[in-house]
Amino acid sequence: MEDSFHEMELLSRSLNQAHRAAVQAELNAAGLQEVGHPMLVSILQSAEEDPEEQCQAQRELADLLHVSPAAVANSLKGLERDGYIRREPWQKDARRNRVILTEKGFQAVAGCREVFRRVSARMTAGFSMEEIHQLMGFQRRMLDNLLSSASDSQEKE
Repeated sequence: MEDSFHEMELLSRSLNQAHRAAVQAELNAAGLQEVGHPMLVSILQSAEEDPEEQCQAQRELADLLHVSPAAVANSLKGLERDGYIRREPWQKDARRNRVILTEKGFQAVAGCREVFRRVSARMTAGFSMEEIHQLMGFQRRMLDNLLSSASDSQEKE
């Protein structure tokens, strides 16, 4: 059993690295190398749900992406500098800014989604739809297990 856990850890790391490399190569080929893709996609999702309510604080974005608020701040700064987003005060709470995609940002999101689609298709080549849904279920369970154990650990501290 110990060997299985070791192999699962190695496979998880290898898959993560291979996926990141494949996504980055596709982004580079599409001319989107400067886009922090997870950030951009999460901003788009909030904008699509309700543009009038869109207000993602750095802490909220950090929580969504499982990164530090400082990492979010750096990504937003770069996205703003490169013209993918703009920030404006949120009317409902002047202490917060709305992060809004520009036209360039919307175009980049479409490109990022196509990159993710292509990489996912390559990654799951030869899988049936049933196997893909089963795999996604397993991945969700593993993520839930890790996130719940992380929050349990934080509560104990």
